Amino acid sequence: MAGWRRRWTGFAAATPTKTVLAALVLGLGLAVVVRLPAGTGPGESGARHVDGPGPEPASVSVRPVREGLAAGDPLVMPSGRMTAPSGLLPSPPGILHFHTRDGVVPAGPPAPVAPADGPVLPSPTAPPPMAPLAQYPREWHEFYFTRAAYSSYGRGGWGRGQSWAIDYPKADIQFLTVLKRLTNLDAYDDENAVALTDPRIRNFPFLYALEVGYMSMSQPEVEGLRDYLLAGGFLVIDDFWGSQEWAQFEFQMKLVFPERPIIDLDLDHAVFNTFYEIDEILQVPAYRRYYGGQTWERDGYVPFVKGIEDDEGRLMVIINWNTDLGDAWEWAEQPDYPVPYSTFAFQMGVNMIVYAMTH
Repeated sequence: MAGWRRRWTGFAAATPTKTVLAALVLGLGLAVVVRLPAGTGPGESGARHVDGPGPEPASVSVRPVREGLAAGDPLVMPSGRMTAPSGLLPSPPGILHFHTRDGVVPAGPPAPVAPADGPVLPSPTAPPPMAPLAQYPREWHEFYFTRAAYSSYGRGGWGRGQSWAIDYPKADIQFLTVLKRLTNLDAYDDENAVALTDPRIRNFPFLYALEVGYMSMSQPEVEGLRDYLLAGGFLVIDDFWGSQEWAQFEFQMKLVFPERPIIDLDLDHAVFNTFYEIDEILQVPAYRRYYGGQTWERDGYVPFVKGIEDDEGRLMVIINWNTDLGDAWEWAEQPDYPVPYSTFAFQMGVNMIVYAMTH
């Protein structure tokens, strides 16, 4: 991940600070967004499911061929076509080199996990094992908008089934469309969902997870997320509301980092100033919930941005609570979606990405 960050030193220095300029550029970006057929309605899953066996676990050595190499850095030069699972493009020399890994990705539903003083919850369901792997990127880029596929409680009763896939993939793809018009970032155009137990997760410094009030990670998922974050990864939490969902999410994070506190982030934190200067935290509502002036859900009346840091003070996890940035990304092209909310959501998204790639 350190190699990825070196390429961002010049990019992060270009910091727009004028609100008018930011709104103008954002408006131009939104003007070219088209509705994508893959998404369904607000709050519903657009996840893609692919039948048949998935590819074997593999790791990728990434070396850019044109820039960003330190003196004396060797290029990885695979001979001919790469020996990778079917469905992937040939590997251009110096960009991708696939090789097999030892070990097996844990499979099967995890054991139920619930707070000691909480209600008895239904058994959780693991992410469909083929869905994330089927979307594994087929080409090299500087940045992939990567969504975390995690285990959650089943449909009915307290849960919503595969909560990791809410608004997927439309929100992800539509955000990428605008991102590439707001920055000069070389970003992969398609969605990229990866299971927390997948060893390839370390190839992606940025990870997005939402609806975490329904999260119920297995022990392999807990260990996979912990290792990812301590290795330099960055996790963005979004779209969960109220005290009950907070309690479940906090319990899950205590499994990952029992001794690390969740802290409030002040507006002078670097994440609010890496690209855009953000001086106010807006509560971004779900699509059409803002009619009548209501922007909150459940008892989540006030938006918060919190975080978890490592021993060096690097922000590993940023937590957007009582807000829904992803819904603004997904529905920003709708004429009735308020511009202030979509502007804030895109600016926060860009800032979080720049922070992830430079720290």
